[in-house]
Amino acid sequence: MPKIIAVNPEKPDLETLKKATDVLREGGVCAIPTETIYGLAADYTNENAIKRIFTLKGRPEKKPILLLLGELEQLKLVVREIPPVAEKLMARFWPGPLTIVMQARAEVSPLLTAGTGKIGVRLSSHPVPTGIARLLGRPVTGTSANISGKPSCTSAEEVARIMPQVDLILDAGKAKEAIPSTVVDVTEEEIRIIREGKIKASQLLKALG
Repeated sequence: MPKIIAVNPEKPDLETLKKATDVLREGGVCAIPTETIYGLAADYTNENAIKRIFTLKGRPEKKPILLLLGELEQLKLVVREIPPVAEKLMARFWPGPLTIVMQARAEVSPLLTAGTGKIGVRLSSHPVPTGIARLLGRPVTGTSANISGKPSCTSAEEVARIMPQVDLILDAGKAKEAIPSTVVDVTEEEIRIIREGKIKASQLLKALG
């Protein structure tokens, strides 16, 4: 069974975040809480760790993996440019459950982009993923903790049961709701809603005027 450490979802202590960050630096995979569901965090620059996530989830490699930022500054590490429409959405919905797909920098692994040259990024409103990515100094993966095609995990116990191979689970209690982030692609002239989640299409349209 994986190691499970309790974490305060509102004020996580630095020592706990450092333990998770150490696991990621060593190429490990952590299950962490987000403002929606539990996710699988790995260092986005570590290809072996990314491959482990695909194995853990039984996920086809044709499916991309989104990244969680520690702060806005980390965007420049993974995207080529920030379109004006993305800036509007970020100003309205970040930090929060909106994943924005933009053109990826060349050095971003094709495993994360599924070979599309695009990467989904999000600045979470949850202090655990943002704290870990900030300590690490770069984004972490934020794909949902679940077997591909199955419901997402909403508790640490659930993650431990279906994914006993993860290196560490940060237990913040049961997720308040199992609604994933909304995903929008802003790489074309018109934005495309890939997945409607916690933020509704009407809210996006209103924010864009």
